[in-house]
Amino acid sequence: MSSMLDLAILGFLHEEPLHGYELRTRVARLTGHVRAISHGTLYPAIRRMEKAGLLVRESQPGAAAAPRHMLTLTPEGRQVLLGQLREPADPFITDENRWFTLLAFLRHLPDRHAQAEVLRRRRTFLREPSSFFYSGDRPLGIPDVDDPFRRGVLTIARATSEAELAWLDATIADLDPA
Repeated sequence: MSSMLDLAILGFLHEEPLHGYELRTRVARLTGHVRAISHGTLYPAIRRMEKAGLLVRESQPGAAAAPRHMLTLTPEGRQVLLGQLREPADPFITDENRWFTLLAFLRHLPDRHAQAEVLRRRRTFLREPSSFFYSGDRPLGIPDVDDPFRRGVLTIARATSEAELAWLDATIADLDPA
């Protein structure tokens, strides 16, 4: 279980049991800007997680004739979620969209030191020299690029990274002052 969708399902169900439609709505609000969440995407993931024992589905009478399915996280599902939060795979640290999904549920990890360790991994990643554009192996900075649109990409990325680094530093200090 290492996709953004899996993490979002586990995270939202950790907060409370949900009907499939409500779960789909919440996941779409969190990650829908990256990839549309259709029934054909969500329900196979739910079935896979149900088969793995991470969640249970119980039928309840619906407002209309059709029953509604309430989804509840199992103790095993909670452990899987906490494991993913404690030791996220590298793409959840390096990819901004996966990072935001992880960050949305990091509060569920009960150990503040463990939360701070995840934030430290992100901070280390952000401090590594990188760019969207390179000359051979050398990352190009804003002064190296003449194209105003590419300069825009680099300017916006730098401002975003600086803001995130400031937030990370402050939050790590609050979570784990030692």
